[in-house]
Parts: sequence; C-alpha cells; structure tokens
Amino acid sequence: MRVERQVQVKASPQALYEVVMNPRCLEQWVTIHQFLEDAPDGQLRKGSTLTQCLKLAGKGFKVRWRVVENEPAKRVVWEGKGPVRAKAKVIYEFAADGDATTFYYANEYDLPGGPVGRMAGPMVKRVTAGELDKSLKKLKVLVE
Repeated sequence: MRVERQVQVKASPQALYEVVMNPRCLEQWVTIHQFLEDAPDGQLRKGSTLTQCLKLAGKGFKVRWRVVENEPAKRVVWEGKGPVRAKAKVIYEFAADGDATTFYYANEYDLPGGPVGRMAGPMVKRVTAGELDKSLKKLKVLVE
C-alpha cells in the first residue's frame, strides 16, 4: 500500500527539514505518534534509529525506524519494522518554491496477516490517508 501527499509550507527547505528530522518534534505534528521509546538527541542523520510508539484506528503498535537515505533539505528515506514482520517506508522530499517549500510525503507499507491483512487494506489506507492529511496541516501550522 502507498499513501502520498504534499503540502506547501511558507518556510525554507532547511527550516522545514530541521523540524521533521528532530525526533522531539514528532509529537507536535504526527497525529498517530504516541511517544518515543528511544531516539537519539538532536537531528537525525543517515543511520540514525528510533523506536516510535504509534496509534492508528485505536490500535497501538511500535515501529523501529532507521534513516537509510539523507540528503539534507532535499530527500530523506526511512525504513521501519513493525509488529508481525510488518514493513514500512517513509519518504520526505523538499522542493524550494519561491518563499515556500513543497513538502512531499509518501508512506509505503505492507500489512501483516496474509489474506486477512489484504482485505483490511482499503480501510487501513483510508484511515492512514486521513491521519496524514491532519499531520501535514499540523506541520504547516508548526513551521509557519
């Protein structure tokens, strides 16, 4: 499954990058974020790892993330492992646009559970998309 969105934020790519790559800021804009189990201090960079506790559709779960690609203020790729061998990938891209930045966010994930997981896919995708829309609105307000 893949959910992708973009939002225009009145800030430089660098200013936006500094917020999204600071794990202590996650609680201020990611709507499904509950808390960090562990994370490094300061900005994340390639190779950084963190364990994030999330809640989606009333269900709590942990994802262990690793930053696998990091071109500051241009492109970031995270890979995550969740419960029952679930995998996820998050991609951030930043494009300067005058006095603003177009922030592109994609979330790719495989649901566990075989056929049952695939049947739940459309509902999970709808919920994920709604939460992503809310998160990007919060990010815009936070950074602007």
